[in-house]
Amino acid sequence: MSDPESSAHAHRSRAAKAVPTAVVTVSDTRDRNSDTGGALVEELLRAAGHPCVCREWVRDEPAQIAAGLDALLRRDGVAAVILTGGTGIAPRDCTPEAVEPLLERSIPGFGELFRMLSYQEIGSAAMLSRAVAGLARGRVVFALPGSRAALRLALSKLILPELPHLVAEAGKLASAAEMR
Repeated sequence: MSDPESSAHAHRSRAAKAVPTAVVTVSDTRDRNSDTGGALVEELLRAAGHPCVCREWVRDEPAQIAAGLDALLRRDGVAAVILTGGTGIAPRDCTPEAVEPLLERSIPGFGELFRMLSYQEIGSAAMLSRAVAGLARGRVVFALPGSRAALRLALSKLILPELPHLVAEAGKLASAAEMR
C-alpha cells in the first residue's frame, strides 16, 4: 500500500510553481485605495512566487459577482481566482450564491478546514463564515471573507501550500471534459 503523503508530495512536486491568479474584492465600499484585504492577498501571492495578474472590484450584487468571475474564468493567463468579501451571513453577503452555480466541482474540505482553523483563532464565530472553493473551466476559485486575519489564515494555511497542486488537478478535469 502506498503512502498517501508521498503520493501528495509527488503530485505537488510535478505541479507548476507559479500560478497566475486574479483577485476580486466584493464590496459596496472598497476601492484600490481602501482595499487592504485584496492588497494583502496580492502581497501574499507575490511573496509565494505567484503573479497577481489583476485586481478587480465588484459590488456586492449577485449578477455583478457572477459576471466578474465568469469574465475571469474566460480570460487567458488566469489559473486561479480569489474573491474576498461577501461570505458572511449579513443581508448583503451573497458571494457564495453567485459563485457556486459557476463551479463544476466544489471542494467542501476547503470550507470545513477554514472554519476549523478559524475556530481555533476566533471561537464559535467561525461558523458564520460561508467560505467556499471549487473548480470551474480548468481554474481554481476561492471565495473568502474580507477580513485581513481570515485572508492571512486561508492563504498561509490552506491556499498557498496547495495552489499549484489544485491548479494541476483543475487542468486535468478541464482536459477530460474537452475529450468527452
